Amino acid sequence: MIDLHVHSVYSDGTDTPAELVKKAEKRGLTALALTDHDTVGGIEPLLDAASGSVVEAVPGIELSAECERGTMHVLGYFVDHTCRALLEKIETVRAGRDERNTEILKKLNKLGYVLMWSDVEKHAGCDVVGRPHFAEALVERGHVKSRKAAFDLLLGKGRPAYVERYRYTARECIELIHAAGGISVLAHPATIHLPDDQLKGVVKGLKACGLGGIEAYYAEHKPENIEKFCGWAKDFDLICTGGTDYHGDNSPDLKLGSGFGQLRVPDEALENLKAAKQLLVQS
Repeated sequence: MIDLHVHSVYSDGTDTPAELVKKAEKRGLTALALTDHDTVGGIEPLLDAASGSVVEAVPGIELSAECERGTMHVLGYFVDHTCRALLEKIETVRAGRDERNTEILKKLNKLGYVLMWSDVEKHAGCDVVGRPHFAEALVERGHVKSRKAAFDLLLGKGRPAYVERYRYTARECIELIHAAGGISVLAHPATIHLPDDQLKGVVKGLKACGLGGIEAYYAEHKPENIEKFCGWAKDFDLICTGGTDYHGDNSPDLKLGSGFGQLRVPDEALENLKAAKQLLVQS
């Protein structure tokens, strides 16, 4: 069993990289990819924790891309987490997040949901601060009953406290991942809210930009989604990958490796990523 989409305290997860490795061992995983949002801060701790472990550590990242309808993320696998170009671009995204966070805080307080920055910051991990941490602070302050309610009422796209932030285009995400020596994969394509014919056209266009794979196996994908995206992967010569999008206690019903119980990511997904990485090294 493998899981190629996992988050840690370096973005919006609740487990440290070392804790993730221990949990993966207990769950019987043979490989785990850390794909934190817009940061590679957890990669070195992950590699250290997995040294000597039966769990293979895969360095990764998840970048947010511009998307008019829904959400588009691009995963990068086997990236060089010391790549200067990658680190510089991430810093630009971080600055955009900081500006956004300031505006969200202002909006919440203006709306009467009083929060201090310290309320939010203490819920964040080691690196990126985002909307999930605002949601936790709102719950703790008693403003809302749950994280979901915080997003539905205030923080979700189109809601009163939502603030747009800087994102790269999907092409720029793919190019950045390639510049860092990684393989790019379109994450959870079902979160892009387009009719199938238009979405398939998007995937075809991203393939022309250098996209290497598509995340067909995903905890929230229905069987028909998995079958469809695997078919598109075959049509466009893309690698089928998968993972749970595990966030620890932030998604308590979702289990590392198996998602909501039925997910099984084929081992060949990792083997195909490795083969693509080897071809990239040789080119």
